[in-house]
Amino acid sequence: MTTPAEACATPEEARRFLAEHPQIEVFEILFTSMSGVPRGKRLRRHELMAVYEYGRFLPGSVLVGDITGQDVEATGLVWEDGDADRVLRPAPGTLVPAPWLGADTGQVVTSMYELDGRANDLDPRHVLRRVLDRFAADGLTPVVACELEFYLVDSARTAAGGIDLAGAVGTGERPILHGVYGLRELEDQAPYLRDLWSAADAQGVPLEGAISEYAPGQLELTLRHGPDALRAADEAVMYKRIAKGVAARHGLEATFMAKPFTGRAGSGMHLHVSVQDATGANIFASEDPAGNDQLRHAVGGLKATLADGMAIFAPNANSYRRFRANSYAPVAPTWGVNNRTVSLRVPAGPPSSRHIEHRVAGADANPYLALAALLAGVHHGLTGKVDPGPPVVGDGYAAAAKMDLRLPSNWFAATDAFDRSTVMRDYLGGRFVDMFCTVKRTEQDRFFEVVQPLDYDWCLKNA
Repeated sequence: MTTPAEACATPEEARRFLAEHPQIEVFEILFTSMSGVPRGKRLRRHELMAVYEYGRFLPGSVLVGDITGQDVEATGLVWEDGDADRVLRPAPGTLVPAPWLGADTGQVVTSMYELDGRANDLDPRHVLRRVLDRFAADGLTPVVACELEFYLVDSARTAAGGIDLAGAVGTGERPILHGVYGLRELEDQAPYLRDLWSAADAQGVPLEGAISEYAPGQLELTLRHGPDALRAADEAVMYKRIAKGVAARHGLEATFMAKPFTGRAGSGMHLHVSVQDATGANIFASEDPAGNDQLRHAVGGLKATLADGMAIFAPNANSYRRFRANSYAPVAPTWGVNNRTVSLRVPAGPPSSRHIEHRVAGADANPYLALAALLAGVHHGLTGKVDPGPPVVGDGYAAAAKMDLRLPSNWFAATDAFDRSTVMRDYLGGRFVDMFCTVKRTEQDRFFEVVQPLDYDWCLKNA
């Protein structure tokens, strides 16, 4: 695994930033745990250099907290460990202004290390780096991009505890039509989009164009692909934080829940991947729209590991509400060419751009872990020369039903499949898989012990 000296930013980076930004007085240091929620500390300007010279201490229990921030005692990293500190160290190139928080505020992404300097094997950034090291050993470099869908909703909950779509800036009119690829829908949120792009530019996050997605109030923006998967994951985390922060400045909430509305499209995180050789050439490049043998082997590995990785791609109870036939969310380990009804799509494009679009992950997935599981499947397929079988032509949902193919359809089954997976244990680390499953099973217990309003609607009088 990459050594800390190679992975951490140098004090010179901080000195240069402070000299160039004398107005910034407050810095947020961000750490992303298994749940995908950024956590950390707010520091004064005079404290920043110490982070770059020595690191900043944080209890190891935050690695394995649940999505609400509550301890998961069954991991052994709370009382049994004495809630002991580990050390956060800054990631290169992530010290940036955070303009939506004010002109005087900046932020930096960090990774967690043991006190003896070893990379912590439960830190999602290090889990992804572990997989990337497998590619590097073979002289290969993944090229990836994240494409995230989300909804803009009112910041205040309804009286019944639900949510409403955000109204258009100026008129307050709420969208009611699907509006897919609609320009008016984008114009209605133009002030938000302008501020979103401006903040992304300030942070060096390569955020590209926006579309109105297949539901009222749903947007999709793409991050530019690149040959640094760890940086791509950093950018996805930074982008989600920007989208939420800018929305809050506009009195809105940007939600990346996988399925925030019944009867409307869920929000996915589509992952695009190709692989470069040592010369920088795309090993998937092919005149054949279905790709060459190497692309097909990568697809085969992804098909073989989709079920194993579902706990990563769909990490919450709500995640599984997104997977419905004829919904543009995949329900089976299928692949096809220029076909959005399958899990693994080979998009149209020139031969040099040949790549795979992985359409399974929800927008609520942890970007580091989603890319780690994706790339584990790609590498497994390339090294094992896994045959994906013939591509699906036409309706992928009908084909999956005919072949009786399916992915784990609930949180419990997905966690069990991940726990049993020898491939995921090999690539992501056995201790990580054990701890992740412990956290998810604790979340399951906590989630399902709460009586919901739907329980009363269905059972209060009928049971």
